Amino acid sequence: MMEAKHRMPGHLRTVTKLASVILAIGGTATMPVTAAEILAQPTAAFLDSIGVVSTFEDRGQPYEKTLEMLRFGGFRWLRGGIEGLSESGPLRIDSFLRLHREAGVKISWGLGSGISDVDRLLSTGRILAEAGALLAFEGNNEPNNWPVTYKGRQGGGRASWVPVAELHADLYRAVKSDPVLAQYPVWSVSEPGAQTDNAGLQFLEIPESAGTLMPPGTRFADYANVHNYLYHPNVPDPADNKSWDASDPTSAATVDGLFGNFGRTWANRHEGYPESALADLPRVTTETGVAIKGAVDEALQGVNLVNLYLSQFSRGYSYTSVYILRDRTDEQGAQTYGFFRPDFSPRLAAHYLHNLTRILADTGHREAPSELDYEISPRPATVHDLLLQHSDGTFQLIVWGEALVGETMVKVSLREKVKHVELYDVIKGSAPLATFRDTSEIELRVSDHPLVLKLAF
Repeated sequence: MMEAKHRMPGHLRTVTKLASVILAIGGTATMPVTAAEILAQPTAAFLDSIGVVSTFEDRGQPYEKTLEMLRFGGFRWLRGGIEGLSESGPLRIDSFLRLHREAGVKISWGLGSGISDVDRLLSTGRILAEAGALLAFEGNNEPNNWPVTYKGRQGGGRASWVPVAELHADLYRAVKSDPVLAQYPVWSVSEPGAQTDNAGLQFLEIPESAGTLMPPGTRFADYANVHNYLYHPNVPDPADNKSWDASDPTSAATVDGLFGNFGRTWANRHEGYPESALADLPRVTTETGVAIKGAVDEALQGVNLVNLYLSQFSRGYSYTSVYILRDRTDEQGAQTYGFFRPDFSPRLAAHYLHNLTRILADTGHREAPSELDYEISPRPATVHDLLLQHSDGTFQLIVWGEALVGETMVKVSLREKVKHVELYDVIKGSAPLATFRDTSEIELRVSDHPLVLKLAF
């Protein structure tokens, strides 16, 4: 286990190693034969994936402070729902409408913990939809921890999960039969891996011959929803590739991820999708995060979380919501998951995300992104990359490392010379650290956080 004090040198390394970028300017380097054309993804699609869980007025967090924190981090969506909502306040639907108008965020709208009022979910969801604020509907939050009562029967927890399944089948039908809401996706219940009996919630739609208690053809959701926290009882300590591994859709993941909820359920080993199908299964995360405790200090939390958004998107998650915007002050125990402290001051995680979203900032959306011929070599297991394309056509190549200690020199080789290159380091700020022209090779020292290259041809 690495002691927290060892994080400081790693965090400060890049201060003295901006020379970590070496460019072959005007050279004649050619693309290695192993290179391939990589299709970029729209920058806006990645930015839209960045979400957060938050408390609101009903739990003592003033609206204006929530707005300020959302804007600082550059979050594009919020996990919300009818839990805690009241016509008389302090939390009203108007709070979510204002956050959409004033911060541009969209809202995922869920039943919350232990609630089964589908009619109220839909009626309030229509208000959000008509204002352009609705992102998706979400099923119950962790029925293993918060059972529900539906049609007079309790489900979830250690009881049968059939009432939970019936509730979510009814929720899906209600959304898809509503002329206003039918266009919006439905996200599954979280933690279907905890099912006691085989109700079938490990499927978006139950296939033939699945052997589940609910019948084949029962549809629950359009997207699988997981709560893949990085530090899990199976892997409680800091390690290389912490964020990358938590995003793994296969059985290789050691956290509570996609496989343990939709491949083979972690509690009772009910069979779900074959592992080969999980890579293409539409998926989101409505809770994940990192607490500052033990060997995890503020700097490690910060790089874990900024790496997490990149890893999740790279590995097929359309949306990721991190727990939590600001430490909760109305619960006992260590509440140190927040991007912001209880006094609303930003932690390093907030600063790093602020820098990343400012570097990539894009209000447009490129509908048909282009390909780019490049290779990164060598390719150690702790170095990852994501190619984005801004709406103005500029490529943004993000290269990040997830090594606890040390650094790796890698070379980015481009088939064509790039006219203008800007280098950014998300832990150092949102301004370029260096600018270069007419080059086809870029060398980077990669350690534990993202570097961004803006490439204008």
